[in-house]
Amino acid sequence: MKILITGGAGYIGGTVSRILRDSGNDVTVYDNFCHSQRSAVAEGVRLIEGDVADRELLETTLREGQFDGVMHFAALIEAGESMKRPELYFRANTAATLTLLEAMQATGHQRLVFSSTAACYGEPESSPIREDARLLPTNPYGESKLLVEQMLKWMNEIHGFRYASLRYFNVAGAIEDYGEAHEPESHLIPLILDVALGKRKNIKIFGRDYPTADGTCIRDYIHVRDLANAHLLALKSLEEKSRVVYNIGNGQGFSVLQVIDSVRRVTGRTIAVEECPRRDGDPAVLVASSEKIKQELGWVPQFGELDDIISSAWEWHQKRYA
Repeated sequence: MKILITGGAGYIGGTVSRILRDSGNDVTVYDNFCHSQRSAVAEGVRLIEGDVADRELLETTLREGQFDGVMHFAALIEAGESMKRPELYFRANTAATLTLLEAMQATGHQRLVFSSTAACYGEPESSPIREDARLLPTNPYGESKLLVEQMLKWMNEIHGFRYASLRYFNVAGAIEDYGEAHEPESHLIPLILDVALGKRKNIKIFGRDYPTADGTCIRDYIHVRDLANAHLLALKSLEEKSRVVYNIGNGQGFSVLQVIDSVRRVTGRTIAVEECPRRDGDPAVLVASSEKIKQELGWVPQFGELDDIISSAWEWHQKRYA
């Protein structure tokens, strides 16, 4: 297949582009490098440097490529930042995606796999969260993604546009030659691994007064390779299905303190912590029910244990600084 990957120099997009390339697909990466580097682009793939808001360049790229599908990862992802500068998120995540949809429609491209988020749910009413749960984001980041889902629904109903919306939970881990390295980094596991390597003094815990067993937030962690495999299945499903929405998670939650303890076990290092006040917009518990994609597409995650996910990240993280 010929596949266009927006944000293909990011953590998830870069992982997916490598796995697609290794399985014999023709991959084109489209990225503006606002939070990534050229060195993150997989070898052997075509690169287009550009912004998703650039309608002219998108249309040129799509017309020349005549792709079998588009995987859209390009986005701003910091929920905390979105609580301070929401306008950035609505422009980069929502408005720019509309430009992509218009460009796809104009060039006859009708299949999209969209990188959505569990942040669409906000504070869940029950756990684990099913796809038919109430959608009420608690931060502009989640709202910016939910608005895209609503646009996709109408594009499907009116234009027959085919799409898969994958609501990620917390993605972690690494493949053999590629892992998580955001600039700046804000995700829990790589930050703790930095502490293990002496790159940071401690790990900050934002809130010890949540309604959980140890007072810290609980999240569902999914290995990036398992997430990538879900994308491949979702794209193939659009040959027969016109619209699918799936949660992608492991179905079990771990608190911030449990993640820290797992890193201690895996690395054998001391991890110092600093307790800080809660951040605005952080739900207490986000755990997925992924039964729908398992039943409908046969998706089976291979990394079910938190220690295994962290071990793969630790192996790559050490190479990163070697």
